[in-house]
Amino acid sequence: MAKRTQGTAVGLSRERIAEAAVALVDRDGLERFGVRRLAEELGVDPMSIYNHIKGKAALLDAVSETVLTEIAAPDDTSLDWEALARATAHSYRTTAYRHPHVVPLLASRPQTSPAALAALERLVTAMRAAGLPDQVVADAPLLLFGFLNGYLLAVVSAGPERTGELPAIDGTRYPTMAALTTRMDDFGSAAEFDRMLDAVLSGIRDRAVRSVNT
Repeated sequence: MAKRTQGTAVGLSRERIAEAAVALVDRDGLERFGVRRLAEELGVDPMSIYNHIKGKAALLDAVSETVLTEIAAPDDTSLDWEALARATAHSYRTTAYRHPHVVPLLASRPQTSPAALAALERLVTAMRAAGLPDQVVADAPLLLFGFLNGYLLAVVSAGPERTGELPAIDGTRYPTMAALTTRMDDFGSAAEFDRMLDAVLSGIRDRAVRSVNT
């Protein structure tokens, strides 16, 4: 193990600490994550970390923020709001699969970092420019990311070995569910994700139309 030293002596920064924290969570999961273990990985005294990030809660927020910066914004600034939402959702899914242990943080902690707010700002700006009612626009981020976080949390929690299959269902007790299982056998796939995403975006679009016609 590297000798523990104060952060100022080894050139620690918030960015370096956050990147090391993401790597540690990726490797060992959230259950084993802690400031002391992170300090050991960095070869510093735990107090050196506190000089830059005040406490474990702030450290977990830094992990979320760092992962969110990996979400790629589409280069095409002319995309309409639905295309932009779809591209953002797919990039979010790719990032979540790259950091499955971080998904519970994305789903449970407020996301108010510049990276998160910039993505939301672009989406709601595109929706407003398309003439969607303000209440529909205001509700859209929660609808979209509520779906994304819930769906991705279910998929990554199941683990890669469960993707593409569902538990057997007793057809004598639950005949309709059993009859539908062949239409649910692509759990976790890109095709299933697109179907669910289509339903969310269609719901937002239909609500906008109803609001205008009311």
